[in-house]
Amino acid sequence: MSLVGLVAGTLYSFGGLIIDALVSFGLITSEETPGLSYGTVLAFGAIIGMPIIFAVFGFLAGIVEAVLYNTFARWFGGLKIDFDYKD
Repeated sequence: MSLVGLVAGTLYSFGGLIIDALVSFGLITSEETPGLSYGTVLAFGAIIGMPIIFAVFGFLAGIVEAVLYNTFARWFGGLKIDFDYKD
């Protein structure tokens, strides 16, 4: 999940940079952003922050899924898979 967070953080940071640059150069208008500012620099923190957040939530989701699987496996007998290996 941290790899997904890295991709999302990179897209967020560079996407925001492009929009802020276009607003600063007067090519587009926006009420949401004043253009290039300290917020643009702070958005690059998403390259570090989003992978950490995604990894934590992915880990917690894995714990919840494992507990749910083990609970249902006790009730319904689990999943049995036989692999036939032939030389």
